[in-house]
Amino acid sequence: MATSAIGPGFLTQTTVFTNQLLASFGFIILISILLDIGAQLSIWRVLAVSELRAQELANKLLPGLGYVLAALIVLGGFVFNVANSGGSGLGLNVFFGVSTETGAIVSCIIAIILFWVKEFGKALDTFSKALGALMILLTAFIAIKSAPPMGDVLHRTFIPETINLVSIVTLVGGTVGGYISFAGAHRLLDAGIKGQDNLPQINRSAVSGIVVTGIMRSVLFLAVLGVVVKGVVLDAGNPAASVFQSGAGEIGYKIFGLVLWSAAITSIIGCAYTSVSFLRTFHPFIEKKQRSFITVFIILSCVIFLGIGNPVKLLVSAGAINGFILPLSLAVILLASRKKTIVGAYIHPMWMQIAGWIVVALMSWMSVYVCISFFK
Repeated sequence: MATSAIGPGFLTQTTVFTNQLLASFGFIILISILLDIGAQLSIWRVLAVSELRAQELANKLLPGLGYVLAALIVLGGFVFNVANSGGSGLGLNVFFGVSTETGAIVSCIIAIILFWVKEFGKALDTFSKALGALMILLTAFIAIKSAPPMGDVLHRTFIPETINLVSIVTLVGGTVGGYISFAGAHRLLDAGIKGQDNLPQINRSAVSGIVVTGIMRSVLFLAVLGVVVKGVVLDAGNPAASVFQSGAGEIGYKIFGLVLWSAAITSIIGCAYTSVSFLRTFHPFIEKKQRSFITVFIILSCVIFLGIGNPVKLLVSAGAINGFILPLSLAVILLASRKKTIVGAYIHPMWMQIAGWIVVALMSWMSVYVCISFFK
């Protein structure tokens, strides 16, 4: 879940908002982490105690709703995966100097091989954890080199100079929106970690996933801040790359390539796995051939990127789609948490209900606002 959230869009969002809000972005990160935890705990706990995947739970709540939810998740995930393919290609282009297209194809092959190894579940977990740790360590190196003003960061994290509601909602949507919020929950169900007896472990997993994304975002925030406060003007075309290059020269630029590739390929893997998990329960053939469906999903994403060449417009479209998905999916979870026919004797904590509905309200407002602005 954590490495799925940390994709090319994650790197760009964090860089752009830090450039705009400076040290006050620390407050935005803090608030978004709290909202993320509120949303993710609800989703993971309810799915775990119901022992149902999200689409199954939605269909049980209202027949047909699960098909709608699955269609939205798969569509949003597919569009994002096209952009992730481009990000993986750009990462290898920066690191090795190969063309972006070649880099995307190589990354596609690596992802497919991972899904076809005998113990692909363990391989998936190990690969994602290793690259997640690598991303954090490499970005921390750049943060140390850029020497951000830590006193100002600590001050503005609790007493911000500017509060930007749009940035809060964007970070929440980017961390637990669309397929991402279900990536870890469905993985736990597949691993047999479910039921009320396993709630302590599920709580730890849900919170630790958010904490990992929070650490990565915080470290990247510090790296960007240390660069921009020195007066460096970031490249509008690739702001994150200019941060790494300004912070540590050519070595920093190469590190960015490795971080971008790690972010992109783990997002490709998490997106493909979760998107297909929304289809598996609809027909035994899909369940039996899930690896083949995942392979086709990844190949099509790569092929479309090669045909389009520029995933930016697709990223914007996917962002709009996922803006609607989170409030819908979270509302379904919260309503289901009150149905004894779905969760049995389980009682969902009131504070989780309140936190969840706050996220639903914020994301719903943002989605409507974006649509109205688009059609003006």
